[in-house]
Amino acid sequence: MSCCRVSFRGVLAGLKMGVLFLASACGGDDAAVATSSGGGGGAGGSGGGVEPLCTAGSRWDGAGTIFREVTTEWNFVGVEGQRFQAVDFDGDGWTDVLVRMMTDAPDDLFTAPACCANDSCPEETTCPVRRTWLMRNTGKGGFEDVTLSSGFLAKRDDADPDTGRPFQVVAFADVDNDGDLDAYTGRSDGPGSAKTETSEILLNQGDGTFSLGPADSALRVPLGDVPAGASFVDYDRNGVVDLWVPQNAWGNQRAQDQLYWGHGEGSFTNVTGATALVTQGWNDLKTLNEGRAHSWGWSALACDLNNDGNLELLASSYGRAPNHLWQATGPDGGWTFVNRSVASGYAYDHRTDWTEDESARCYCKLNPQAQDCDGVPPPMYIKCEQPGDAFRWDHSTSRELFSLGGNSGGTMCGDVDNDGDMDLFTTEIVHWDVGSSSDPSEILVNTGEFDVRFERPGNEQTGLIRDHDAISWNDGDMSGALFDFDNDGLLDIYIGDSDYPGSRGRLFHHDQTLKFQLVPYELGIENNRSHGVAVADFDHDGDLDIIVGHSHMRCGNETDCYPTMQARVFENIMGQDGNWFQLALQGADGSNRSAIGARVTVTTPDGIVRTQEIGGGHGQYGAQQDLRLHFGLGTACTAEVAVRWPDGALTEELFDVASGHRFSKVQGQPVEVVGSRDTGDK
Repeated sequence: MSCCRVSFRGVLAGLKMGVLFLASACGGDDAAVATSSGGGGGAGGSGGGVEPLCTAGSRWDGAGTIFREVTTEWNFVGVEGQRFQAVDFDGDGWTDVLVRMMTDAPDDLFTAPACCANDSCPEETTCPVRRTWLMRNTGKGGFEDVTLSSGFLAKRDDADPDTGRPFQVVAFADVDNDGDLDAYTGRSDGPGSAKTETSEILLNQGDGTFSLGPADSALRVPLGDVPAGASFVDYDRNGVVDLWVPQNAWGNQRAQDQLYWGHGEGSFTNVTGATALVTQGWNDLKTLNEGRAHSWGWSALACDLNNDGNLELLASSYGRAPNHLWQATGPDGGWTFVNRSVASGYAYDHRTDWTEDESARCYCKLNPQAQDCDGVPPPMYIKCEQPGDAFRWDHSTSRELFSLGGNSGGTMCGDVDNDGDMDLFTTEIVHWDVGSSSDPSEILVNTGEFDVRFERPGNEQTGLIRDHDAISWNDGDMSGALFDFDNDGLLDIYIGDSDYPGSRGRLFHHDQTLKFQLVPYELGIENNRSHGVAVADFDHDGDLDIIVGHSHMRCGNETDCYPTMQARVFENIMGQDGNWFQLALQGADGSNRSAIGARVTVTTPDGIVRTQEIGGGHGQYGAQQDLRLHFGLGTACTAEVAVRWPDGALTEELFDVASGHRFSKVQGQPVEVVGSRDTGDK
């Protein structure tokens, strides 16, 4: 690892270099931060030559209001959906949002009859249906719909100009390294004839518009492509992003997850076999139990879990099937991957007592001579009179390890315990009748070993629990986010619990390391059947705002369903009073331009270390949080920042930052200030 160190800590060194040191005067912080009128000095810079805009810090006290809804004020009325990307697609420094419905059906683009606006049309009238919104952030407190003008829905087949291109999965990155964010849009397929409109790369033209990428790309699969998520990742650190695409199922057949190698101009080559990522069909119990069969993909993730600079690839699975974790070997291993799904503890948890399952108990009641049924108690709550009453149970396979995992909606990567390595948080669907064997949404704590391994302290220990007020309940956790809403330096958790009566989003405050408290709905985010989440400082006031979606699945006469699937915007109204800084990175000199895979380690004078990585997409059928990193600093006014770039040498640069500012850093160039708490944006 090469290192370009420019952290000017000593006063004598500062005097020799003509740098003025300013002592911090808040939060008990007696460290010095280097500043200079030249805005950086040296390759790493010194925090852009700014003084800390310091406060006593902010921390939610358990009683104050955190968020207020601003859906109307921020011009989001009418925007509906459950899948979100929070990215600055037009490069103006303000985070935009892509919102999509849970479908790959195309948008209707024909002009709506006037009567559609007030639902006064005759019964035979057809009104257009919107399923996609690209919302451009116009500045402090406003968005505009640029979906059509951006060309994001352009098709290869123009035979039907009244519909847009269908897709279901999205991830953003600078595919061609020209300085703007391109997009992968994945279209799920099913049995049938080959299709013209396939998964695509959209190339950003740099003027707010997109065009279709190369037609001769391996990711344009005309038949049998069932993407369930996508993560851009430069797995071989050659400076060009690649693409990891877990697959769902095609009919009843599970599919092989795919890795594509980026050429740098928008086309890709399939390298799944060349990188040893091949799995097997669902034909052998031993293979399934060992996590060597195909995933039942529901989500993608790429994250460096053992701090070696090489990103692991993860695929979470539906159907209580094993999640997959592929550990990267790096250059010494020929840029291949090793399957550590089970060995890492990610495939499924340790809870395997199937005899608590109501359907299993019913089966054993009706078949007392069946294997392992001796001593299994009868069901407590379900009717059990005929074979169909054991509705979730196949005695030949349901007792196997591969069937005792979770319905994993998504996995998020973050340093939850501030120990310098990346932990995981999974979201899971759990039904009341299956007992304790179904994996719940929970934190997986990284043990820090080179061969990746996790421990599960359990929700009773961490406080991520919920009270079920009925015997019959369903946890529909499919989406979520790790983010520091009060700028105290600890990652909080939002869980999108959706699709079932009584489900609602839950915000948990991180009170102390790995101890969480449920935020009352009226103080945080009150959103029924909450599906989808986007987090960013949308209004540039120094704290993280949030946008959440609403699902209409399984909505009948229930009163907890809203009239529409309106996406709701919540402004953070308390975190801006704390200490924070934000950092946007741009790769150069061998790193991909988006800096995806870059690791940023922040050390405050109190010795606390906070670590984040720039991600290229994650989550169920595609989610993405802002590429600009946001760090809450607690009571600290300054911090030392180490950036490890995702190039071949894993080049590292160090520099100091001051609280209350937004910084931009191009690899190998001085850090720049692009905005501040008091002075606004440049």
